[in-house]
Amino acid sequence: MSSTLLEVTRGSHEEVERLERLIATELQSETASSRDRLFQSHRVRFMIEHIISTTDKLVEIYEDKDSARKDEIAALGGQTATGTNVFSAFYDRLKEIREYHRRHPSARVIDAGEEYEQMFKEDPGLDFSGEEAFGRYLDLHEFYNRYINSKFGEPMDYTGYIEVFSQPHKIPRKRKMSRQYREYITELLEYLISFTERTEPLKDLDRIFSKVTAEFEEQWVNGTVEGWENEARENGHVPQSTMIDLDYYSTVEELIELGPEKLKEALTALGLKTGGTVQQRAERLFLTKNTPLENLDKKHFAKTRRSSGQNGNGDVPSQEQEDIKELALVEAKMKKLCELLGEIIVRTQENAVKKQGMTWEELEKEHEEEDVQADSESDEEDQPIYNPLKLPLGWDGKPIPYWLYKLHGLGQEFKCEICGNHSYWGRRAFERHFKEWRHQHGMRCLGIPNTKNFNEITSIQDAKNLWEKIQQRQGVHKWRPDLEEEYEDQEGNIYNKKTYTDLQRQGLI
Repeated sequence: MSSTLLEVTRGSHEEVERLERLIATELQSETASSRDRLFQSHRVRFMIEHIISTTDKLVEIYEDKDSARKDEIAALGGQTATGTNVFSAFYDRLKEIREYHRRHPSARVIDAGEEYEQMFKEDPGLDFSGEEAFGRYLDLHEFYNRYINSKFGEPMDYTGYIEVFSQPHKIPRKRKMSRQYREYITELLEYLISFTERTEPLKDLDRIFSKVTAEFEEQWVNGTVEGWENEARENGHVPQSTMIDLDYYSTVEELIELGPEKLKEALTALGLKTGGTVQQRAERLFLTKNTPLENLDKKHFAKTRRSSGQNGNGDVPSQEQEDIKELALVEAKMKKLCELLGEIIVRTQENAVKKQGMTWEELEKEHEEEDVQADSESDEEDQPIYNPLKLPLGWDGKPIPYWLYKLHGLGQEFKCEICGNHSYWGRRAFERHFKEWRHQHGMRCLGIPNTKNFNEITSIQDAKNLWEKIQQRQGVHKWRPDLEEEYEDQEGNIYNKKTYTDLQRQGLI
């Protein structure tokens, strides 16, 4: 095989170039439906994996650990520098190449024909459950049942679970320290990875997870992992933000000035008891200035620290620490995938809410319609909606029934000049708009209060005329001296004209 190593290298390079051209051709072709786009992505992913495997073989050949490639290249020049055996070496080499291509016809230099392309054009067999609807929704029923029947979960309906399953940090830490929860969160992560690979095959999950792991390591050391705060401290990692440099303090009184909370954080980070008064906390912390932790009396350490199997160096058992850290990393990866699948999670919750208000017959009918639509129709977003009667669209994005259109009188148009000649269709929408922001803004621009008196008024001139009549009726523009003209007596008391005249007539002023 070593005598044809260069021919294998040439064929591998040619195969990589042909696959690159096929990928470019595939991505340039337009697809009409979401299913076709998904199949196209999987075909491209299959070709990329084939390129990677071929490239790995080429790298191994170029590394030439057994010097086979170097010997074959040297043999091309003949055995001597004078050229005595050059022709014999040439014909021997030609015979070897012919024998190689006779045994491997597929390695022959041919055009990129249909037979080669057909192996990459077949639609991949994708396995989706009925609830997933070919990648439109998540199927979390199994994990929902495990959640509500476990000690770490809470009783709730399916829609509530869809909203909270992506927030494992809200589960109390004590409930997570069980094999049941570890299996649950691990299998949930595996399902989300499988769903992402099936629906978005071109997404590089390894690169995403490597970035998540790097961020997680930094947060873990600082004790800021969501849901696992300060866990690194309890496992032997002390963040710099909670450590107190005792070299700057010469007495216990100086430590007392730091306050009880700061002292408690420093003691917790060292695994010491945090109870007692501020004086006792400062004294306990001051002991560590000149005495190593391993030489301190055991009575100064917290019970959880002593009972956790602390060794002579003050470290927590590594196995328990690694298990907790691995569990926190699984949660971090799961939350990252939930962010990437945020739109699908919202769509899943909306679908679950819609199904709760449907009967069994309606569910069966909708399931049949989804199957027919997935097999024969194009994507709804790319298809124009057939609506010759110009009917309003309902909650499902489709025109409402014509009988409902006539029942609500949606064919009747009402225009409001105060709202900028905006049109309202139907009596109900017209009556409701008087309390909406558009009409209120128009009334404020006119300087008129939007009260019940102006209901059914849509003309600006009519609103102004009515406002003037109301003002005249209330006497806003009429000068009433009996009530508004003021008089002052000798003592400085102020009265209106009517009161002042009555008191003066009675001789009281």
